[in-house]
Amino acid sequence: MHRISIVHTVAGGTQPAFSVASKLVTDDQLPAQLSRAHEIADGADVIVVPAPLARTTPKVVVMDVDSTFIEDEVIDLLAAEAGAAKKVARVTEKAMRGELDFEESLRARVRTLKGLPEEVLDDVRAAITPTGGAAELVSLVQAGSGRVGLVSGGFTQILAPLAEQFGITDYAANTLEISGGKLTGRVEGRVVDAKFKRRFLRQLCEEAGVPVEESVAIGDGANDALMVQQAGLGIAFCPKPALAEVADATVSVRRLDAVWAAVTGRMN
Repeated sequence: MHRISIVHTVAGGTQPAFSVASKLVTDDQLPAQLSRAHEIADGADVIVVPAPLARTTPKVVVMDVDSTFIEDEVIDLLAAEAGAAKKVARVTEKAMRGELDFEESLRARVRTLKGLPEEVLDDVRAAITPTGGAAELVSLVQAGSGRVGLVSGGFTQILAPLAEQFGITDYAANTLEISGGKLTGRVEGRVVDAKFKRRFLRQLCEEAGVPVEESVAIGDGANDALMVQQAGLGIAFCPKPALAEVADATVSVRRLDAVWAAVTGRMN
């Protein structure tokens, strides 16, 4: 069995809202029913949930952080503190579109932060905004005995307290080097790139005893492509074209619980 879900954006409110229509179909029914779904969707997102996930709740959900789990790009917020906002934002956009090597672009952007006092990290932590539906998605997955992972090309100093706030213990990000109370303009150790994100998904599935074919991965940019392609269902969330082209499905409404609704056919 497969699940076909149509996720409609509901206009008119002050916050993004959505509705979902969903049904289970057999392998034989899938082509005709999918064609029919596209006919009636009227531009809404059509998501096909594959058989391993169609009749259960997801037990592993892994998400990108910047512009996915949160509304912000942390490196851009930090760059604003360093007076390099426009320059860094242009590089970030190109990297997310897949036009630049991610590690090279990250190191270049981090160099602009050299000399910032580490107290700036407190200001940025206070400024970030979780994406609508993030808390609901995490709660629903965890209530079904599932595990949520966050993996970010951003920074541990920001992600660790955010993950703790949501009760998430599985997370990984880059670490900004700090010396003498100031950022050095370097990252410590390995860089969280696309290959790292894919390994993170595989490892979390292995630890949870869940086949990777039954996992869900959610991201928005080119750096999420390998992870999204690896998962049983890879979701491009309000994405850049580079990710939309390779993902299994796109969710255009800016509510993370819309992913839960699409996968399960339920709003809660």
